[in-house]
Amino acid sequence: MRWPDDAKKWPLVEHSRQVLHRPHRWHIQEAGDGPLLLLIHGAGGATQSFRSLFPILAQTNRVVAVDLPGQGFTQLGAQQRCGLDHMSEDLLSLCRSQGWVPDLVIGHSAGVAIALRMCEMGMRPKRGIVGSNAALGNFKGVAGWLFPMMAKALAVTPFSASLFTHITTRASVRNLVEGTGSHLGQEDLDLYYRLAIDKAHVDATLSMMAQWSLDGLLARLGQIDCPVHLIIGMADKAVPPHVSVDAARKLADAKQTELPNLGHLAHEEDPATIARLIQES
Repeated sequence: MRWPDDAKKWPLVEHSRQVLHRPHRWHIQEAGDGPLLLLIHGAGGATQSFRSLFPILAQTNRVVAVDLPGQGFTQLGAQQRCGLDHMSEDLLSLCRSQGWVPDLVIGHSAGVAIALRMCEMGMRPKRGIVGSNAALGNFKGVAGWLFPMMAKALAVTPFSASLFTHITTRASVRNLVEGTGSHLGQEDLDLYYRLAIDKAHVDATLSMMAQWSLDGLLARLGQIDCPVHLIIGMADKAVPPHVSVDAARKLADAKQTELPNLGHLAHEEDPATIARLIQES
């Protein structure tokens, strides 16, 4: 998405700024005073995912939310740096350049994997990591090789992102969101529609999918000693709840909270409850 042209009516744009820290030009939202909380969204999302959670947390904390490389308003500087290790390295480097020392890192979906990898790379949040519907499992069976191959094919196929954006409709976005087990209002759906019709955002998301691999991180979960609180929406249809349950068993210092009737976007469906659980972590 183009900054600042497309930023009109973007949630919390009054807290937005851009920072060039190579290889990317990052979009950052920052507000509040107190302990520093870092928010990391999942694949295909952006800072809008935290539009209701962010102001609640900012009442008593300094809150920083960042768009991942190529997604939202962060301009991708190197397309080959969309995998887990590179994204984690680049975000950690940004944090150090800005002097951010988070008390707590909050990740959603794939953002949880990034938070854990950053911990392995040397980030030591005082209170640990909170993960909402953590995407910490690989696809099984046929999907295990078919989906990554499809993503890789799309990522290198000319015009694939353009094709996706042209066939996307508001109805298809609603179906996609409801397919995660979450139910959002029209304003939230409209924001996802804006992302889904943006070629640069879709292209970066496809690149992230194509380069994503959790094998190494999953093999080392038991060695991560950072405290981790996994929040699980039990109606999640995108990442089965057992994925977080299994991860909690493997992590050295983890606890879990199960929330009935909430889907993959639990932090958007019930931000007050998620904020309370974050504050208690």
